[in-house]
Amino acid sequence: MRSQDMAVAASADAGVVRRTPRGWRVGGQEMPDLVSAMVLADLLSGEADAERFRTRAPGRVPEGASEVERLRHTVAQLEHALHSRVVVEQAIGVLAERHTMTPREAFERLRSSARSRGLKVAHLARDVVESSTSPLTSLPEELSG
Repeated sequence: MRSQDMAVAASADAGVVRRTPRGWRVGGQEMPDLVSAMVLADLLSGEADAERFRTRAPGRVPEGASEVERLRHTVAQLEHALHSRVVVEQAIGVLAERHTMTPREAFERLRSSARSRGLKVAHLARDVVESSTSPLTSLPEELSG
């Protein structure tokens, strides 16, 4: 099979990413270059994995766990922390652009809003990121705009 004919599934819902003579096609949309297609594929696969990270953070390692179980648990904790960090950074970007402020100011506003409502920053950050694509996502007044 030629590389032009190869198709890679980006996600179950998003369709197929495939090479065409004029560039890349994602579902029914033509993409001008490989970089655009790869960025889109990364975003779509991130959305497909998002449900996995909506679950609670892994707790402590169970007592009497083997070395392998402890290492697996540690890996799960690190993956969860990394994903949370990425979502917070994305939310900072959304807020900074939305309110024309520095990233530091955006983080302070996000943290203040989360604290005043008794929420974790990562949970509120997820809502901020969702609000950038879904107008139905409600945000606290100081974060909407």
